[in-house]
Amino acid sequence: MKGNIIDEASRTPVAGAVILLQSDRQIGTVSDSVGNFRLTSVPLGRQSFIITIIGYEPVFVNDILVTAGKGVMLNNVMMNESISTLDAVVITANSRLPNNEMAVVSTKTFNMDETKRYAGSIGDPARMTANFAGVISTNDTRNDIIIRGNSPNSMLWQLEGLNIPNPNHFGALNSMGGSVSMLNNNNIDKSDFIAGAFPAQYGNALAGAFDIRLRNGNDETHEFVTQVGFNGFEAGAEGPIGQKNKATYIVNARYSTLAVFQQLGLEFGTGGGVPIYADINYKVNTPIGERASVSLFGIWGRSDWTSLGKDYDPDGQAYGNDYSNRYADYTTNITGASLDYRLGKNTTAKFTLGYSSTNELFDRDSISTIDPDIATPDWHWKFVTRKYSAVLSVNHKFNAKHSIVGGLYNDYIDYSLLNKRIHGGTADAILVNRNSNIMLTQAYVQWKYRFNETFTFIPGLHYQRLDISKSQSIEPRIGISARVNNNHTLVFGFGMHSQMDNLLTYATVTKTAGGLQYTNESLGFLRSNHFVLSHDWRLSANTRLKTEVYYQSLYDLPVESKPSSFSTINLGAESTPTLRDSLVNEGTGRNYGLEITLERRFSKGLYYLLTTSLFDSKYKGSDRILRNTAFNMGYVVNALAGKEWSVGKKSIIGVSLKLSTVGGRYLSPIDIAASTADGEVQYVESEAFSIHQGNYFRTDIKLSYRRDYKKSSLEISLDLQNVTNNENIFRQEWNSRTFQITNNYQQGFFPVPFIRFTF
Repeated sequence: MKGNIIDEASRTPVAGAVILLQSDRQIGTVSDSVGNFRLTSVPLGRQSFIITIIGYEPVFVNDILVTAGKGVMLNNVMMNESISTLDAVVITANSRLPNNEMAVVSTKTFNMDETKRYAGSIGDPARMTANFAGVISTNDTRNDIIIRGNSPNSMLWQLEGLNIPNPNHFGALNSMGGSVSMLNNNNIDKSDFIAGAFPAQYGNALAGAFDIRLRNGNDETHEFVTQVGFNGFEAGAEGPIGQKNKATYIVNARYSTLAVFQQLGLEFGTGGGVPIYADINYKVNTPIGERASVSLFGIWGRSDWTSLGKDYDPDGQAYGNDYSNRYADYTTNITGASLDYRLGKNTTAKFTLGYSSTNELFDRDSISTIDPDIATPDWHWKFVTRKYSAVLSVNHKFNAKHSIVGGLYNDYIDYSLLNKRIHGGTADAILVNRNSNIMLTQAYVQWKYRFNETFTFIPGLHYQRLDISKSQSIEPRIGISARVNNNHTLVFGFGMHSQMDNLLTYATVTKTAGGLQYTNESLGFLRSNHFVLSHDWRLSANTRLKTEVYYQSLYDLPVESKPSSFSTINLGAESTPTLRDSLVNEGTGRNYGLEITLERRFSKGLYYLLTTSLFDSKYKGSDRILRNTAFNMGYVVNALAGKEWSVGKKSIIGVSLKLSTVGGRYLSPIDIAASTADGEVQYVESEAFSIHQGNYFRTDIKLSYRRDYKKSSLEISLDLQNVTNNENIFRQEWNSRTFQITNNYQQGFFPVPFIRFTF
């Protein structure tokens, strides 16, 4: 096992820390001058460690999986400097502290092992978050993250500090989710998921932030992994570059499993539309002396999907229909280069340059009712974006009580967007047609003051400016944490947040007597105030009960200038764009709720996570009528549990169970007359989100087996998804041939096998 230890506030190395195996204190080591350590002869299986040094609170790192096929890397283990050195203080340290030490409420920290362990997650970090309190998922075909009744579009994705576009296969420009994540869990390091009132470092989001970190490769030996599962056929490698400077690489490549099965003539419940995708995740890290390191990292993904009407299978295909052909071709590229530099004993800085691009091409043909081989183009869109980013962050610790972090973001986006309906001999209906650019500039500062070991005060300020509308926002943030005793902690968080709208909203075309105009480019930020009060009760060393109540007030939401029920706050859960012109920042909304989490961290082979969320989500359009949002499910109950048993000294079997029940979504009634006349689905907007869909229920069971050999490890699992074969409604559609409303149902029982070999 190897890793490095850093000071939580300054991010500088902690030298001289003692790392001991808890079960055998004879196995131990000491961190060197740059905080690195290497521990050998660690027994296989789940192991726990204690890290201590005079002047710092001890850190307990529990239940780390040690295998024969891959070395354990503990990157950036953070230690908190003790304030009091005279009095004896009993402290139970938490090795699961977030990477962002300023995040004190609604924060969940996870590692790579959890993305693989949870039933139903299929190795997808986004799907894994559906187990957390306040996160809602009722769509088996997509991994959209709905937080506390907010749109998935209100999410911020960060990768190594870069603000990135949608990191999912088939991730449309108008959404932040997709069918399969492009993030490879073999590359992910300990990361943070924040569900509200997030600290000043994060901006341009209303709901939450997903701060993904990538791990470095092994700096001593080359290691390899091959695996096959629902997410794809995969191969990966990591190891040192050269022998002297400790440079490392890690790379993993993946190709769609279902595409391979299709070539073999096998059918796995996708009907005539088989998703074809590939992705690559990589990171190269090179230390420069003892003060600096340079990293190159990125993600590349390609997604293709063809659905032919003649091959449509209504029993096994969620997307598509029998009267149209659909062709989708998406490409995403995210690349970054960063320099980490230690400016002094208590100061570190990080500078990152990034480039990301998305290319989304979609075409649809209408099939003739007379001859099914005759197809006429009727819809086309092509969305291309190129983003150039620069990020600077500085951490400085004045002393054990005072620390500060600040930084700058600058994102310049060049885009070319076209969306049109094709009407044969008549003129095409142009919905979006814009070649332009946009720049978002952000700055932040956050101060942390620890009065003593029990009380912490964290004020902050975030600023952002959008050049297209010359909108500006100054947003105060605050966090207060008070540990009543060793078992009870009270936390209060507040954040004022703002967010620019989707690029498609700004590029929507309006036809006027003077020609085409872009009436949405003057839109300002969407805004919210988010309040959170939290109580954390440590029932035992490994079990806690956490309760959070929150209230979120949303305002300046884009709505139509004429009285209507439309608001962009309801967009984001579908891949098809919904476009309106002449919008104004006059809409409002509010979300409030109660969340309860009972969690036992993995210990002695057992873990469980029980969460309950009760919430209400409402909004007002320009007609000033209070309505349900599209994401007002009302309640979410998740029960997740797992157990592992050792079989001899080298084998482990495990089982994981997940049960989810969610209140049904609210839908708008379909306007049959208008849909018949237009050929596309039209809704009765005066009755928006008035129909309550049936409740969602699903049970998943995962069975796993792992065996360690001399220098390799084998893992086999079977994820039995929706074992009760519950028929959850996916969506309502309008059949333009039969002039009827049809229900599409989500995936029934579906077994997902998985095999992984590391060596």
